[in-house]
Amino acid sequence: MECARSGTALLATNFYNFETLKGLLLAAQKTKSNLILQTSEGTLHYLGVKPAVAMARAMLGDFGVTGWLHFDHGSSIRLVQECLDAGFDSIMIDASEKPLEENIKITKEVVRMAEPYHANVEAELGYIAKLGQKQSIEPTRAEDAKRFVDETGINALAAAIGNAHGFYKETPHLRFDRLKEIRESVSCALVLHGSSGIPDDQIREAIRLGISKINLATETKNAFMKKLQTVLRDNDEIDLRKVFPLATEAVVELITKKLEIVNSVN
Repeated sequence: MECARSGTALLATNFYNFETLKGLLLAAQKTKSNLILQTSEGTLHYLGVKPAVAMARAMLGDFGVTGWLHFDHGSSIRLVQECLDAGFDSIMIDASEKPLEENIKITKEVVRMAEPYHANVEAELGYIAKLGQKQSIEPTRAEDAKRFVDETGINALAAAIGNAHGFYKETPHLRFDRLKEIRESVSCALVLHGSSGIPDDQIREAIRLGISKINLATETKNAFMKKLQTVLRDNDEIDLRKVFPLATEAVVELITKKLEIVNSVN
């Protein structure tokens, strides 16, 4: 909410293991940036909720980075509760593929769940295509956004404004006209999902027009894995402690650039 009031934004980046988390924090340390660390359901199933929280908290302290832990795209009420119990700073409930009335009902329930923990709640409204899904032409309507925020009491809203999760087949063109309408209609923070592949100038303009949180995931995975694949090609090295740091460096390079983009507006 502070970002929403001051017209600034935070980069929210997903981590998947120790190596990607270290890369995010090295970049934040290098650029003297605050950061939101995100975990998806898949990551929590892979790492475990408590180990993921313990690792993130310990490393934030070790690297001297101010950061927050966020549960991204939660579809399970049970897992949302587990994340709240484990100490997540914020959680996202994603019922965006359900009818509006059902999305409101589920989101309201999560907002009530989060209140005793003083945790922020993010939700999604409108169709933001996920990996493998066809991108929607119609963005979130401002009147729907206002009703959704008013009735649920969420802290942050992810709206569809021409963005999509995963990589884009064509250069995206964000609907800044719709973003302006939504910004004028709601008081909560606004979130841009699917920033992987969105041109830098559009990211900056989105922040200027009211986006407070920039989500990044796909490019991070891609940078790590592509570097790892290159290193392992025709390589007999079996010591992962020598191989993984090279892929971590690719994450540092990517996230440093992303933070510089966000910071240039801030």
